[in-house]
Amino acid sequence: MSAGTLGVALGTTQWTRAFKASGPVVGGVPVEFADVSPIYRAFAPMVREQRFDLSEMALFTFLQARAYDKPMVLLPVAVAARSQEPSLWCRADDGGIAGPADLAGRRVGVRAYSQTTCAWLRGVLAQDFGVKADSIRWSTFEPAHVPEYADPPWATRAPAGSDMLAMLRAGDLDAVIVGNEPPNDPALRQVFPDPEAAGARFRAAHGFVPVNHLVVARRDLVLSRPELVAGFAEALVAALQAAGAPLPVGRAALDPAIELAARWAFDQGLLPRALSVDEVWAH
Repeated sequence: MSAGTLGVALGTTQWTRAFKASGPVVGGVPVEFADVSPIYRAFAPMVREQRFDLSEMALFTFLQARAYDKPMVLLPVAVAARSQEPSLWCRADDGGIAGPADLAGRRVGVRAYSQTTCAWLRGVLAQDFGVKADSIRWSTFEPAHVPEYADPPWATRAPAGSDMLAMLRAGDLDAVIVGNEPPNDPALRQVFPDPEAAGARFRAAHGFVPVNHLVVARRDLVLSRPELVAGFAEALVAALQAAGAPLPVGRAALDPAIELAARWAFDQGLLPRALSVDEVWAH
C-alpha cells in the first residue's frame, strides 16, 4: 500500500470493466488500478519486485514463482479461463499440417516458452497426440517472467524486433501460439480442424476449462492486512458474478486445474521441483 490506496493490476475485460469503473473501496481504502496494457506486462514486475499490492497473474507464471519462493499468495479467483486449442495457428496453404499431430519437427513460435496458453497446449499435444515438447523447434520472443527460469535447449530466441505473425506468413515459422485475440487473416488457419470440439474433449476428459489468469497478493499484505485482501477478493468475485462471468471461484472449483497445471509444468521442465496443490495455495 502507498499513499493510503490499494494498488492493483487488473486487466480490463467484459467481466472486470464495470468493477474497475466503479471506483471500489475496500475496508475504507480506495483501490487504485495501475495502467498496464496488455495485462501480462504486469506479471514480471509483480514477480520480481512485488510492485503491486494485488495483481492478475498467469497460472503457470505463478507456479514458477511459487517454486522459486517469490513472496506472493494465490487467491482462489480466476479472471480468465478458456479453451486453448483455438490459439494454435498455421498458414492456410500449409498442406503438411492437417492437425496437431503434424507439429512434430516443425517450427512453432510463442511469445514466451513459459506462457500459460503454450504450457496448456504442450500438455495437450503430448498427452493426446504424442507430440513431445522437445520434438518441436520453438521460437520465443520474450523471456519468462520469473528470472530464475531459462528456456530449454530446443527453444531459441527470435531476432530482436521480430514479429511472430510476420515470420509465420513468411514461412520462417510453421505455426504460432497466439493469446486471447486471434489473427484476422484469411492466409492463416487454426491447426486444430475443429478447435471447439477439441476444447469440449478437454473439458469432458478433465472436468474443467483451462484457467489462464488468477489474482495474487503480496505475502506481506496477506499477513499484515488479511481483511483488505479478503475484502478485495470478495468485491471482485461479486462483480464477476454480477457480470455473468463463467469463471471458477474457490478452491473446490480451481483445484482440478491447479493440480493438472502443476503436474504438466513439472513434466515440461518449467519447475525445478514438483508442487502439491496445498503448496500452491500456501501462504
